[in-house]
Amino acid sequence: MTILACAEVPFFEISPIICVVGARPNFMKMAPVLRAMSAHFPPLPAVLVHTGQHYDRDMCDCLFEALHLPQPDINLEVGSGTHAVQTADIMRKFEPVLDAHKPSCIIVVGDVNSTLACTLVAAKKNIPAVHIEAGLRSHDRAMPEEINRVLTDQISDRLYYTERMAEENLRQEGILLDRVCFVGNVMIDSVMFGMANARCVKETLNTLHVDSTLVSGPLGYGVVTLHRPSNVDHPETLRALLEVLGEVSASIPLVFPVHPRTRSNIERFGLMPLIDPTRIVMLPAQGYLEMLGFLAGASLVLTDSGGLQEETTALGVPCLTLRDSTERPITVEQGTNTLVGRNRDAICGAVKEILLGKGKRGRIPELWDGHAAERIVADLYQWLHTKVAAMPSNTALQ
Repeated sequence: MTILACAEVPFFEISPIICVVGARPNFMKMAPVLRAMSAHFPPLPAVLVHTGQHYDRDMCDCLFEALHLPQPDINLEVGSGTHAVQTADIMRKFEPVLDAHKPSCIIVVGDVNSTLACTLVAAKKNIPAVHIEAGLRSHDRAMPEEINRVLTDQISDRLYYTERMAEENLRQEGILLDRVCFVGNVMIDSVMFGMANARCVKETLNTLHVDSTLVSGPLGYGVVTLHRPSNVDHPETLRALLEVLGEVSASIPLVFPVHPRTRSNIERFGLMPLIDPTRIVMLPAQGYLEMLGFLAGASLVLTDSGGLQEETTALGVPCLTLRDSTERPITVEQGTNTLVGRNRDAICGAVKEILLGKGKRGRIPELWDGHAAERIVADLYQWLHTKVAAMPSNTALQ
């Protein structure tokens, strides 16, 4: 698709665009979009809505500052709950926001419950929905996020995707290609924006009163993150993973920023004795700039996070994904990512290869260049103008 330059699209009146975030990864994806909307000529008016799906005031404030993200205009304060309860609560609280602001469209990102819930409400009210990070598929319907991805794409009006395989996924699902646009990856925009201010690892550890010499050996250190229910909610599964991490830590020290859910389960299942504090440094969940510092300086990363698969690819750091599938196959095909599941031999074998200097370095995928948000906003402005021009009278799109 060819995106017209801003000068080729006449100025037109536009109603606010509602931008939805619900969980930590959404902030990293929405921040560059909001900056690009503000920098566009003319600026695109935005209303930032935080559903409160995941909310920790300290962590959120830290993210807002690190990403230069404005405080939300509206917080629905939904909180936790089952998938059904949380989705229903978001829908119920989001509908009055649409009624009050009469937006030209809504923008959703990623695959959390907030993404699907807000898109459903918009679709029911005939308000255009825009999905950033469309078309990603793990092909594992046991993952709640996969259901959110598929349904959100089916009812969204404009779909921006990060990698070429996503277009094929959308085509196979019957989505017309005139609804989609390849723009690159906004998560990489945030990585490049944040790296200028990434925190020094030793400084972060010293602030937390952790001896930084623990991660200063000749092989460096690895970073671990675990948070997916399939990995941390079952005692035997979590035990097996911690035992493997113990084996890995005998070769290279590990920094383990622990998700609150994971820490709670480690304690509840009585698994804390499996963690040798001289080899595995357990930390509280870290801010974005602190995590960028840890990732950029790491020799390897072991994770079940989707976002870290992308970030490590952008940073050229070998990544071992503790899952059997990924919705980001380009990180395996072109990037630094290797799927190892929970298989002990696969994990330990891959770590050994990395420590011998044979780890994947990969390459940066197409359009992962830090300018995805600018391409999104340029296309979005043109797309909205086309919709306005098609209306009976050239009035604001509402």
